[in-house]
Amino acid sequence: MTEKYDKTILITGGAGFIGSHVIRLFVNKYPNYKIVNLDKLTYAGNLFNTQDIEKQTNYSFIKADINDKENLNAIFKTYQITDVIHLAAESHVDRSISGPMDFIQTNIVGTANLLEIARNTWKENPGVFYHISTDEVYGSLGKEGFFTENTAYDPRSPYSASKASSDHLVRAYFHTYKLPIKISNCSNNYGSHQFPEKLIPLMIHNIKQKKSLPIYGKGDNIRDWLWVEDHARAIDVVFHKGKLGETYNIGGWNEWTNIDLVHQLCKIMDEKLGNPVGTSAKLITHVTDRAGHDQRYAIDATKIKKELGWIPSITFEEGLEKTVVWYLQNQDWLKNVTSGEYADYYEKNYN
Repeated sequence: MTEKYDKTILITGGAGFIGSHVIRLFVNKYPNYKIVNLDKLTYAGNLFNTQDIEKQTNYSFIKADINDKENLNAIFKTYQITDVIHLAAESHVDRSISGPMDFIQTNIVGTANLLEIARNTWKENPGVFYHISTDEVYGSLGKEGFFTENTAYDPRSPYSASKASSDHLVRAYFHTYKLPIKISNCSNNYGSHQFPEKLIPLMIHNIKQKKSLPIYGKGDNIRDWLWVEDHARAIDVVFHKGKLGETYNIGGWNEWTNIDLVHQLCKIMDEKLGNPVGTSAKLITHVTDRAGHDQRYAIDATKIKKELGWIPSITFEEGLEKTVVWYLQNQDWLKNVTSGEYADYYEKNYN
């Protein structure tokens, strides 16, 4: 199976939001690579996300759980996996507050399973184990300063604590076992194909449906926003050019308060829908703040710019408009997700 391909890369979580963009980029850009998409297909895994590339010869999909060690081991051997890009994770903070054990099991134990199988399988010829993480491991910032690769970890939610734990495990395998690893920590992603529980697609959907737009607290929490296609390009660059054992912070240099972001979305949506100015903003409602809600995230992406030459390709305003246009033009995708129909795609098309 490896005779035709220079690499056979296992990309975990490839049916999810960020993962599907990475899958699409690698499948289309590297015909000399075999891309194996492994996804458990939880609620956030959607094979409609990769429908456009599923027939390509250098792509395979496997429905599997990273907590199933026996199956994982068989996949590594059957496909002769040479490298891993690990994105599979439970990722929604609110869900981690109501049900933390799923996050501990997937994000910590699942990552440990992958590391251990990679270590044991690659004894002769170790490949790259690239772990994708989040800026939330660093905790919360005040009004000044940025997260750098040397910022001390200070996670505040079960989600960020589970990702911090997995980061530490990956680094431990580098120092203890010499497993060739790379890590990147990214800011908030936005763009097409994002599950509509997240802020931006939720607001777009609710505006279209004339439903309320719930904002936590005062809406003054600040996030650094990264267009998902720029993030996929950054992952490509880190995988190919990043130094082993190193961490790279990937951010968009786009700090927005939640309330300002939603007002910007309302403005774009009113324009696209032909509404009078201010129509959508009337739907904004303030709700009780999230428990342990971090005040501000902001990434210093200087290292990846200086060492690897990556910078964001578009401004947040440009990316937000592209995102709105995509959701408005892909109402069938949104309908399949909100109705739950997307969950049947695997049974209908892969069995």
